[in-house]
Amino acid sequence: MALQWFPGHMHKALKEIKESLTQVDILIEVLDARIPYSSENPEIAKIRGDKPCLKILNKFDLADPEITAKWQAHLEAERGVKTLTTSSDDPANTKQIMDLVRSICAQRDASTKNINAMITGIPNVGKSTLINILAERTIAKTGNEPAVTKAQQRINLGSGIVLFDTPGVLWPKLENPHSIYRLAASGAVKNTAMEYDDVGFYAADYLIKAYPDALKTRFKLDQIADTEIEFLEAAARSRGAIMRGGRVNLHKICEVLLHELQSGKLGRISLETPEMLVKEERAMAEAAEKKRADKAKRKARFKTGSLTPDKKDRKEKRTEKRAAQSQRMKAEHQNKKRGG
Repeated sequence: MALQWFPGHMHKALKEIKESLTQVDILIEVLDARIPYSSENPEIAKIRGDKPCLKILNKFDLADPEITAKWQAHLEAERGVKTLTTSSDDPANTKQIMDLVRSICAQRDASTKNINAMITGIPNVGKSTLINILAERTIAKTGNEPAVTKAQQRINLGSGIVLFDTPGVLWPKLENPHSIYRLAASGAVKNTAMEYDDVGFYAADYLIKAYPDALKTRFKLDQIADTEIEFLEAAARSRGAIMRGGRVNLHKICEVLLHELQSGKLGRISLETPEMLVKEERAMAEAAEKKRADKAKRKARFKTGSLTPDKKDRKEKRTEKRAAQSQRMKAEHQNKKRGG
């Protein structure tokens, strides 16, 4: 899927995060509870080192609670990581972040007056809303679209905590091909940067398998089809997304499906699980190994020649024939000289 993925201001923001990280005591990474893996920036993981990290699974009210619990266990298996679920409709729970930060940083240098915390997250993950709840005033700009915050800023939250706010950043390259679809389906990228049909088909394929009952209820269907195209056609008819001539408007129904997924109208839905991640990482590892093996074979063929055994035999025979002709010509030339 074509996507305008890594604009210039994000490259600058990532560079600033790297430079500022040495000044902070703890990293707070805000993830989308529906896609904890796909919304986790691997660039941040590379530069975090041993610095403690509090991972916030935001938009918990939109995610499947059972799957979120699995993700929390999965994430906390990593050294130095704690997790907390939050949502914009539960500010009291969000304020637990302050207590957790103090608890995690309790062993820091007592001579340091403030706890410096850095908060990061992908675009449209709800980071600015969390900051406003913690600060108990409107500081960070918010909006229902990605990339609202453009520059890094420091915010004194009181109670001895200073927060380094950063713009929402993505990363240069996605290793997992599924992640780009999940990010688009969850609303992490602007609508102008995605193809509704492409993302809608991906979301439909996942949802008919993972949440068929939710789709049946929302689109008033008697049964869920086995394929995404059949489901989308049935959903389009149910919603009246029909064009002239009775053809279904697939673009329109994909747009409807994605909007209702992102708004929570389909119910509490998670788009990935730890079990899926294990399978996908295995598949990626196998694909990478195949790519390395193919590259090694190409190098070997380049060194030894890329001809098949039959072609090699024919080439050797032609070489021998040319050599024999050359010897005969030399012999004839010598005979002429002697005869002369």
